[in-house]
Amino acid sequence: MKRIIYSIYVDIPAQEHYGNSKNPHDTAEKATITVDAFKEHYERLVVSKQDYADSIDTTFKMYEYDDQYKAFESDFTRDFPEFTGYEVINFYKIHLLTELAKEYDEILYLDFDAVPLTTENFFDVWDLSKGICVYNNNDVVDKSMYVNHSIRSPSAKYFNCQAMLMDADLSHYNDVINTGIIGARKEDVIKLDFFGGFRAVIDLMTKLITSESDIYPQNIIDMFRYDNETIFSYKVQVNEVNVQWLDSEWHYFFDVQGFIPDETKIVHAICKDFDCVWRSYDA
Repeated sequence: MKRIIYSIYVDIPAQEHYGNSKNPHDTAEKATITVDAFKEHYERLVVSKQDYADSIDTTFKMYEYDDQYKAFESDFTRDFPEFTGYEVINFYKIHLLTELAKEYDEILYLDFDAVPLTTENFFDVWDLSKGICVYNNNDVVDKSMYVNHSIRSPSAKYFNCQAMLMDADLSHYNDVINTGIIGARKEDVIKLDFFGGFRAVIDLMTKLITSESDIYPQNIIDMFRYDNETIFSYKVQVNEVNVQWLDSEWHYFFDVQGFIPDETKIVHAICKDFDCVWRSYDA
C-alpha cells in the first residue's frame, strides 16, 4: 500500500484572489491578510505537515512555485485566460491529486493552512474504500434568492453547482464540498474524472456567468465563478462517486469562533490566525 500526503504553496498576488468579483467584500486588502500570514508562518506550516507524515511513516511532498507549476500555469492561462491566479492554483491541487493517483494507492491532501494536531494515522481511521473523504459546508448555505455573498462563499458554490446540474437535466441536489482536506484512494480519483471534458465544463460555467437566466436573479449569477469545489461537487453527482464526510475533529473549520477544541485532529485555519493554531500545536 503506497500512501502520500501532499500540500501546495504558491505565493498568489492579492489582486489575483478575487478577480472581477462584484461583491464589495472581495478585496485585495482582504486577500493580503492571507498572503502575509502564509509568508510569516511558512516554515512552521511546512514542518508541521512533514512531522505528521513522519509520525505515521508516510511520504510527504510539498509542491511550490517550480518548473512543474510554471508549465501547468502556462498551459492553463493560455487555454483559460479567464482564470485568476487563485483559481489556477486551486485547479493545480486537483491536477496533482489526479497525477499522484497514478502512483499511490491512497492520498491525503492538506491545504497550506491545514495543520495536523495529532499523530493518529488518518489512513487507519478513515476507510477510503468507502469513498472520498471531504468536508461539507452545507449547514452554512443561505438558499435565499436574495443572498449576496462572496464568490467563494458556500452559498455561491451551492447555486453555481445547482445551475450546472439543472443545465445537464440532472437533479439539482448538491453538497457544498470543501477541498481544503481530501482523503482519497486512486480508484475514486479516477472515477471522479475531474478533468474529463474540462473544456465543456468551463464553457458551461461561462454560459451560466454571462447569460440571462429565467431561474436565477442577477445577484445569484454575480456569485458564479470558475471554482474547483463547484466542479468537484458537480463531478461527484455526475459520475456517482461515493463520498464520506469528514467530521469536525478531522477537519476543524477554524474561522471566526476564536478557539480550537482539544479533540481537533486537523485544523483548517480559514481565519489565518496561526498564532492560535501554534498554541494548540505546542500544547
